Amino acid sequence: MSRVFFYVQHLLGIGHLRRAAVLARALVAGGFDVLLVSGGAPVEGLALDGVRFHQLPPLRAADASLRDLARLDGSPVDEAFQRQRTEALLDLLHAEAPDVVLTEQFPFGRTRLRFELLPLLEASRSLPKRPLIACSVRDVVRRAGPERVDEAVALLDRFDAVLIHGDPRLVPFERSFAGWERIKGRAFYTGYVSERDLAQGMQSAEGKDEVVVSVGGGAVGAPLLKAAIAARPKTALAHRTWRLLMGENLPVQERGALARERGVIVEPARSDFTTLLGNATLSISQAGYNTTIETLCCADRAVLVPFASERETEQMDRAQALAERGMVAVVAPGALSAQSLADAVGRALAGPSLKSFPPCDADGGPTAAALLQRLLAR
Repeated sequence: MSRVFFYVQHLLGIGHLRRAAVLARALVAGGFDVLLVSGGAPVEGLALDGVRFHQLPPLRAADASLRDLARLDGSPVDEAFQRQRTEALLDLLHAEAPDVVLTEQFPFGRTRLRFELLPLLEASRSLPKRPLIACSVRDVVRRAGPERVDEAVALLDRFDAVLIHGDPRLVPFERSFAGWERIKGRAFYTGYVSERDLAQGMQSAEGKDEVVVSVGGGAVGAPLLKAAIAARPKTALAHRTWRLLMGENLPVQERGALARERGVIVEPARSDFTTLLGNATLSISQAGYNTTIETLCCADRAVLVPFASERETEQMDRAQALAERGMVAVVAPGALSAQSLADAVGRALAGPSLKSFPPCDADGGPTAAALLQRLLAR
């Protein structure tokens, strides 16, 4: 059985780790022995059926700008800590002697982790039996200047394949990566990586005719939750129940600040989220990868409120691509208010149902597994 060494680093929320776990489970189902190596904060309840897991000494983003790294206690990441992580990573690589080395996002992202990822690439290429080296990347990457694009293209010379977990009919990769023409010969679309049962029907009537407001892990979701409460009376859905789902990373002080009022439910994120989406009249959410694919597969109508910062353009690019196709209504970053959100709700209700569009390709996990098997057999 071929062995996969799968590196993932989540910095702010948990979306990257969650998607990596879904992909890792699909690779196991596709006949691989997978070791998922995580460098972010531990996450309880991560579904790892059949996937082996290794936790590196954890680090996170120092703040929402994603410019600097920090330990979980907030202290800076110094050279000694970097050496400790790198040595642990390389020792693990040599012990595993994998057939496939898979990096999540790098070199399109996670460049702050160069201190360990460049040594990982060189060590992988120097193993007695050189593994297949591939990048696992989302449908959209952060827009970068020419110098950064050139760096990514140069680093990709060390990779055998780029697995793009998206559907080019919805969001072509070249929309966000200017170096597409130079890498497309080794790039493969897999479809979106999602839970296999997304469209298998509702498990209950929970969420029926509601407005479901979600913020993923919740680390930067408080403004959207507050705006939703304020927007509700301004919309045609003011008489409906609005269900606000707090992510596990929503700061405690922000949870207490959310107004509890008649017709508004505020509760933690739920495992039956896709059932809620399928039963709801409208979904309001950010535009992270996992939430967006669940919305496209399950929801009737949607408003996307992408998170954006100087170093984070992915959500806006994704949301805008879908809005251009008439699939969702969008509130631009920096424009969020009760009125702008209420206006977007009106546009979403006046527009077509998501169910009227051809289904997107959400079978990325099994497709990626089959692709890696084919590449190994070359």
